[in-house]
Amino acid sequence: MTARIYRPAPNAMQSGRGKSKKWVLAHEQATAKQIEPLMGYTATTDTQVQVRLSFDTLDEAESYARTNGIPYSVQPPHSSTPKRSSYPDNFRFDRKTPWTH
Repeated sequence: MTARIYRPAPNAMQSGRGKSKKWVLAHEQATAKQIEPLMGYTATTDTQVQVRLSFDTLDEAESYARTNGIPYSVQPPHSSTPKRSSYPDNFRFDRKTPWTH
């Protein structure tokens, strides 16, 4: 069972950077989910999927996985470039598209 080390992307609905600075070690699912016959819920016997560990740095997460013998893969962090714009730019004379009401 392998683990995935990644840094989550910030929430698209908010401008803040909360919960996107730490690295997360999450276990991949080893067995397929099954449907319970009584209620119809999906269930699994793999409890490692429920465990998510967060670390301040990538090195801490990798050293934890190495010391506990967990095979892992690292995903590069999502880095987005914010597009800055200002209100006066709407009225510039050298706009690519003309501004009209």
